[in-house]
Amino acid sequence: MSTSSNVKRPHLPRSAAGDRNPWLMAVVASIATFMELLDSTIANVSLYHISASLSVSYNESIWVLTCYIVANALILPMSGWLASTIGRKRYYMLSIAGFTLGSLLCSIATNIEFLIFARILQGISGGGLAPLEQSMLTDSFPAEKRPQAFALYGITVLVAPALGPFIGGWLTEALSWHWVFLINVPIGIISLILSYYLITEPPLLIEERKQRKKNKTNIDYIGFVLVIIGFGTLQLFLDRYEINDGFSSTFIWIMAITAAVSLSFLVIWEWFHPHPIMDIRLLCYRNFAVSCFIMFLIGFMVYSTTQIIPQMTQELFNYTATIAGVMLGIGGIFVMISMIIMGGITGKIRYPQWLIAFGLLGTAWSTWYMSQMTLDVDFTTFVWARIFQVIWFPILLIPVSTLSYEGLPENKSNEAAAFAALMRNIGGSVGIAMVANILHSRTNMHYSRLSERVTESTDLTVTLENVKTMVFAQARMIGYLDIFYLLAFICLLFIPLAFLFKPQGRMGGT
Repeated sequence: MSTSSNVKRPHLPRSAAGDRNPWLMAVVASIATFMELLDSTIANVSLYHISASLSVSYNESIWVLTCYIVANALILPMSGWLASTIGRKRYYMLSIAGFTLGSLLCSIATNIEFLIFARILQGISGGGLAPLEQSMLTDSFPAEKRPQAFALYGITVLVAPALGPFIGGWLTEALSWHWVFLINVPIGIISLILSYYLITEPPLLIEERKQRKKNKTNIDYIGFVLVIIGFGTLQLFLDRYEINDGFSSTFIWIMAITAAVSLSFLVIWEWFHPHPIMDIRLLCYRNFAVSCFIMFLIGFMVYSTTQIIPQMTQELFNYTATIAGVMLGIGGIFVMISMIIMGGITGKIRYPQWLIAFGLLGTAWSTWYMSQMTLDVDFTTFVWARIFQVIWFPILLIPVSTLSYEGLPENKSNEAAAFAALMRNIGGSVGIAMVANILHSRTNMHYSRLSERVTESTDLTVTLENVKTMVFAQARMIGYLDIFYLLAFICLLFIPLAFLFKPQGRMGGT
């Protein structure tokens, strides 16, 4: 990732770097994105402290996570349209400012209602940061340099959620849960100042925005409402499914039906609307459509494994939140190494379909490897298993991100980045909801079967309660292993998608 100013740069009229080195802009844009994605998981390990501090139940404190994810889901589909309507740089800076203010309000919250309000502000403000960064990278780097740029983007997308539980656990135990949010404030202020001076709104985008106003483009109000209702209820359905006991809950049924009806109508409405708030017609471009499916899988795998591995180690192996976070953090270091390597070689690969297929196969193998674990494995085994798992994600993310823009109109980078980020986030939500539900059902099934095989012990030192504890631990472990089996199988199912891409020569167009 050379930053030499002597390198002649091609003229890129949509560049957010202006006449500066685009790597400077890329690093600045990554700061806020990393901060926002970190917050998607940083509060997970602090919920017990938050519920005790604010005198609410643990289930009530879960809304601290839910409301952030739902608010994120509401803004993501519209972030491309907002960037094109009010200006990419302006919207980016407003997002940073809102996220920073929301973080400050979270840190001083004295009741759960105020904390939830502040988290909603965080989620709405931060939702557009990741797609805006991807859009700026796409417009600021020539095709042959995009793999390296997306490697930097990949570090924020993959490493930040993994580090969240570790940083959140450490701050909570060393200081207090308030610092989980307060730490964002100085970083947000620095990011805002750097963005003001080092990110540019190119004249071409300003002219396009003026033209939109001149033509008096009608705002897609119906699409706006459908996005809010559809994705809001979908996220509530996914996030509360396990907590509300699935379809035995009237609330879950209402959310599921509302989401299905709203999103179905949204697709039809946006397809025919001349100026849609969410451009569904981007899916007509084959590379982009295929990339959205794989982005869904990447989000599915990253968030589900980030959720389930610390949970398993704390529940069955008595690891503290900090130790479990260290394990994820070590994996994050290897993700960064893998990102740097893949950013350098991806552009030289002639047939990226095979690279993506290889990444999917490697992810399947690493997840299958975890399905062979027992209750006797040690910390080192877990660390290596996590490393083997995450090193494949860059092999997927970089070529998929690069290929997704092949053939797309240049003025669609904002909308495309928002759509891809939405698919990744939905994948993450589906993954978390699915593994939670499967873990619950498979544990119960295995517990029932194992209990039937347990005979009365002749060892008087083994009490009935000890037997139940051991049986539950075995059943729970097998439940986790079932999930890893399933994740491996899902990755294998996605391999054929890799060969549907239509690369333009070598990656990066060289």
